[in-house]
Amino acid sequence: MTVFMFPGLGDHYLDMGRDLYREFPVFRAELDRCAELLEPELGLDLRTVLFSAEPAEQKPAEGLDLRRMLGRDEREESAQEQRLNRTEVAQPALFAVEYALAKLWASWGVEPEAMIGYSLGEYVAACLAGVLSLEDSLTLVARRAKLIEASPAGRMLAVMLPEEELAGLLGERLSLSAVNGPEFCVVAGPAEDVQQLHDRLRVEGVVTRPVRSTHAFHSAMMRPLVEQVTALAAGLTLNAPTIPYVSNVTGTWITDAQATDPGYWAEHLVSPVRFADGLRELGDGRQLLEAGPGQTLSSLAAAVRGGSAGVVASMRHPLERRDDAEVLRQAQAKLAGEERTEAPDAGLSDTERTLTEIWAKLLPVDEIPVDVSFFETGGNSLLATRLLLRVSRAFDVELALRQVYETPTVAKLAAVIDARRSGTELAVDAASSETGSAERPRFQLPNGLWVTHQNEAETRHFYEDIFDHRTYAKHGITITDGATVVDVGGNIGLFTLFAHYEAKDVKVYTFEPAPPMFELLSRNVADHGVNATLINAGASDAEGTAEFTFYPRSSGMSSFHPDEAEEKHNLRTIIANQREAGAADEIDQLGAYAEELMDVRFEAIPFTATLRPLSAVIREQGIERIDLIKIDVQKSEHQVIAGIADEDWPKIRQMVLEAHDGDGRVARLTELLTGHGFTVLAEQDELYRGTDIFNIYATRGESR
Repeated sequence: MTVFMFPGLGDHYLDMGRDLYREFPVFRAELDRCAELLEPELGLDLRTVLFSAEPAEQKPAEGLDLRRMLGRDEREESAQEQRLNRTEVAQPALFAVEYALAKLWASWGVEPEAMIGYSLGEYVAACLAGVLSLEDSLTLVARRAKLIEASPAGRMLAVMLPEEELAGLLGERLSLSAVNGPEFCVVAGPAEDVQQLHDRLRVEGVVTRPVRSTHAFHSAMMRPLVEQVTALAAGLTLNAPTIPYVSNVTGTWITDAQATDPGYWAEHLVSPVRFADGLRELGDGRQLLEAGPGQTLSSLAAAVRGGSAGVVASMRHPLERRDDAEVLRQAQAKLAGEERTEAPDAGLSDTERTLTEIWAKLLPVDEIPVDVSFFETGGNSLLATRLLLRVSRAFDVELALRQVYETPTVAKLAAVIDARRSGTELAVDAASSETGSAERPRFQLPNGLWVTHQNEAETRHFYEDIFDHRTYAKHGITITDGATVVDVGGNIGLFTLFAHYEAKDVKVYTFEPAPPMFELLSRNVADHGVNATLINAGASDAEGTAEFTFYPRSSGMSSFHPDEAEEKHNLRTIIANQREAGAADEIDQLGAYAEELMDVRFEAIPFTATLRPLSAVIREQGIERIDLIKIDVQKSEHQVIAGIADEDWPKIRQMVLEAHDGDGRVARLTELLTGHGFTVLAEQDELYRGTDIFNIYATRGESR
């Protein structure tokens, strides 16, 4: 017996079903039909919003990228994605895709003997059951979506607590929006109330995750729409269902009286989605087929059932790079019993065995087959984030969230990990090799330049800081043709490249003490033909050596003066500032795992590094004039400046440095630079408000 499951909003994505539309005439005809019926309601052709003019290239990425760890794609939303994500468009689009997919399955002889929908998905079930005609279903969905779009915004929060415990925490303005599992609920309401609950639960150690949503669906905030939705439904023809389906409102089988009552459809709008109850009502003996984008319902079903047996997803997750047609064909094979499942312990490699142990601690199943998807065994995006962290610790490699979706089985993920560790495909992380000798990944910067790099998250951050915000070239700081530039704290060389491309015939002297970073710096300088002299040393006040603490996952915070507590404080503060600046949803999704992520980011490798005074290098290289010195050395700035001999100060025309203001250092550095004849400005970027990090800009009247 096959039960169709229809998802609600959340896992929809631009180009969902595009591959099905291209390859399967039945799907195309049904989607075309829906689009034509919806055009008078939407005032647009749904297909022009649902499908992009050209499918966006989905690029793989490396590194422990914060945005991906939070479940976000690496690309910013395009204008078309923003348009699709509007409730008044997203809901009709999702209905149309799910309806067309169900009709495609039916054309292959796979008819539902029962159905269950999640939120909007219940409307698809009702349509297929004959409660509403397709025309009336689309009218109701489109007009209901417009009413919601025009209503006040709200927020939703997933909470890992049982319904009984959560109920006492909601107060008057929050509502229970969904019950998805024994300890998996969703809360909805006004943004400030949701935030207060989130803050309270975080302190108490309860796992939460904001749900991507513009409104507080299935909450009291929808109550003002009840009369209008009732009136909409009353104006349509409602029939008793010809196929049984489970009600979101009751968590059990829909009755004829409910299905034909216009008030039921309004009650559906404000009642919690009792999806876990509905899954239990279906029992264990039924084949569950998710007929819609994403794989959330398959994951929830596997979690409630305690395993993935009898659960099949039809379409890819938004983060997967697979063709939807390929996913659908695999689903066909699985329904037909053609897929082979290996024994969970048959000939496991060491990597597979370790991965199996990690999965077993995260998933609600007793056995972990090596060829069954993480998400088909009860995993979800929150658990995938934890999986990444534990993989990073166990194997000393870093993966992107997308890779969990692309290679979601133990066997496939183990192959990716083994390749990373051997360097046969993608780079091993610098954390796994003090020499950093493996082939490194290359990355195209937004301005079109290619660089060899450590990880994409940091590279993007450095790029924005150096090229977009021009942090080291403002407040009168300039680089002109023929300039001589000293880059102290070169990292992978983005500022060195900036100087090279900022003007003609620029000569750069770059200091970088960490061997992994020096290797990347060397490659980038060679690839771009930069006129640079590279010094594999740290600049200081005397010749010698010192222990350098290198953080492979946060290389910009590596230091001769490590203070993990301070660095973690600074990172927490920066994240909080990002949240206030508008990245609340991304940051909040870290939830209770922020500290676990913090620990991973600050796992360190020590190096014994060479120290050189700047003036020693100036003498050796015969440097007569320095047009700009840039210093970014994580609390070593005072020692760097102390390494400049008195006779060399007149050679320096401009200086910009990042300074940590412990014990009044910024004031002392400002006074020192002023004493050497510079005009000095110290400022703190908004991103660093609450930390001790400042930028100091020093210029002389003469420049060239």
